[in-house]
Amino acid sequence: MRPLNIMVVDDSLISVRKLTQMLSEMGHSVVHSAPTGVAAVASYPTIRPDLVTMDINMPDMDGIEATRQILAVDQGALIVVVTSHGQQQMVLDAINAGAKGYVLKPIREDKLKDVIQTVADRYLPV
Repeated sequence: MRPLNIMVVDDSLISVRKLTQMLSEMGHSVVHSAPTGVAAVASYPTIRPDLVTMDINMPDMDGIEATRQILAVDQGALIVVVTSHGQQQMVLDAINAGAKGYVLKPIREDKLKDVIQTVADRYLPV
């Protein structure tokens, strides 16, 4: 898989750091991070990452609504939601909003890599 430019959206600095480290070790570049859904929606058009990891539970705008709003700007946006165990309905809501995949917290690097690989193979041109 080619290296991707990724935007990480999460209100937890610890989660952002962990995701950034994992993604960097996979050969990807974290080109931006946003602490809220509002910040993600505002910065997406300028950043235009290859892929977004989107936390679902955030203050001011959840990841489901942020996913909807980003996709309203760019129908081709690739968004992978990140959520905790036990939130199956939220995962379904995010997929229905247009997310292309999901990863459960606590994030395992092998699972993150598999989901990104699957989404990239399916939606990104070679």
